[in-house]
Amino acid sequence: MTANSTLLRELPADLDRERLPRHVAVIMDGNGRWAKRQGLPRIMGHRRGVDTLKDMLRCCKDWGIKALTAYAFSTENWGRPLEEVDFLMTLFERVLRQELREMMAEDVRIRFVGNLSALPPSLRAEIERSMIETQHNQGIEFSVATNYGGRQEIVQACRAIATQVQQGLIQPEDIDESLFEQHLYTRGVCDPDLLIRTSGEMRISNFLLWQMAYAEIYITDTMWPDFDRAEFHRALCAYQQRDRRFGRVK
Repeated sequence: MTANSTLLRELPADLDRERLPRHVAVIMDGNGRWAKRQGLPRIMGHRRGVDTLKDMLRCCKDWGIKALTAYAFSTENWGRPLEEVDFLMTLFERVLRQELREMMAEDVRIRFVGNLSALPPSLRAEIERSMIETQHNQGIEFSVATNYGGRQEIVQACRAIATQVQQGLIQPEDIDESLFEQHLYTRGVCDPDLLIRTSGEMRISNFLLWQMAYAEIYITDTMWPDFDRAEFHRALCAYQQRDRRFGRVK
């Protein structure tokens, strides 16, 4: 945590608490490039990125933001070097095991969104345990997108609904946005109001394609391991300057 972060325990005075995003989503980009600039292996960037995510979660809770979703591992990330993928799977499992007690103390409800069946059995066991033990917590909703792809999510929702139609459980005319959303990985969580992407990349990379319909997008050149509370403050200031009309004219 940087010195700027330690000074921002409370919501900064120039932010309007009534106009904060309810749900923030983050694409945590730049871990590998950050490590390379430091002369370190890529995996060290991922390790540092976990610390950044932990402080981001605490910051959201401190400042009154109710939901945070982090893009941890995409369906495309399996194409990375095997050593890096294995390290990430081990890192996810170790962090879950070590941080569960603190998540309980801070009233965090954690959930995982994505196709979890492809993950290692030991990691799936830790995921299941963490979701069960935190399911009644109400401080903040923390979603971790793991083996997640937005197109895959939409396709599996279509298949589930088509099966219900085939079985006569619903009629085609029953299908609307509300029904469709009930078959998404993110059911029960409000759509993101703000998407933050670090490292300057200008794309959403198959992340929450349905849910991002009206999210405000904030891009920063800062690499994820360097994204601190001061950077988050700047993102929220930019968000509160946006005119969110949702297609309407004021």
